[in-house]
Amino acid sequence: MSRVSIKTRADLPPALQPLWDKMTTYGAFENQAGVMAHRPPIFKHMWSLLVDLADEAVVSKRHLELALVTVSLLNKCDYCVSHHAPKLKVQGVSEEGAARLLDTKDHPELDDLDKLVVEYSIAVTNNWNKTRDEIFDRLRAHFSEAQIVELTWRIALCGAFNRFNDILQFDIEQGVPHREAAE
Repeated sequence: MSRVSIKTRADLPPALQPLWDKMTTYGAFENQAGVMAHRPPIFKHMWSLLVDLADEAVVSKRHLELALVTVSLLNKCDYCVSHHAPKLKVQGVSEEGAARLLDTKDHPELDDLDKLVVEYSIAVTNNWNKTRDEIFDRLRAHFSEAQIVELTWRIALCGAFNRFNDILQFDIEQGVPHREAAE
C-alpha cells in the first residue's frame, strides 16, 4: 500500500493534463505518475523527459529495456521489473531470459552488444567510481556519444526511480503482472 496518496489526471493543473494523457502511451505507470503529481514540477519534468526521449528514440528499445531491467534487478525493484520485463519480451528476450539477465555468460538470448549494455548498466549502477576507459572504447564502437549520454542518463535515472518507487511503496497497477526482482 502506498505511503502517500495517489493522485489522478483530474488532480493535475489543466495545463499538465495533456502530459498525463501522453504519459499513458508510455505504459501503465499511473500509480508512479499519481505519486509524482503531488509535486507538479516533478511530474512535469520527469514525464516530459521520458516521453520526449521515447519520441526521439536514439537508443534502441531493446538496449533501453535491457538497461532498465538490469538496473531494476540489481536494485530489486519489483515495480520496475514488472513494468519493463514485458517490454523486453517484445524486444525478443523471454521472461526467463529477463529474470537471468544479470548472468550474461552463455545467455542464449543475448548477443555481444546486448551483453555490453548489461555490463555497462551494472557498471553505472554499482561501479561508477571504478569504471575504466576500456568499456567506453567498446561502447564507442557501437554507439554515438549522444547514445552513450542517453543510455548513461537512463540507467542512472532508473536507479533513482527504483528508490523512489520502493521507498514510497505504491502498488503495481492492476493488469500489470507482478514480477519479482530477486536474482
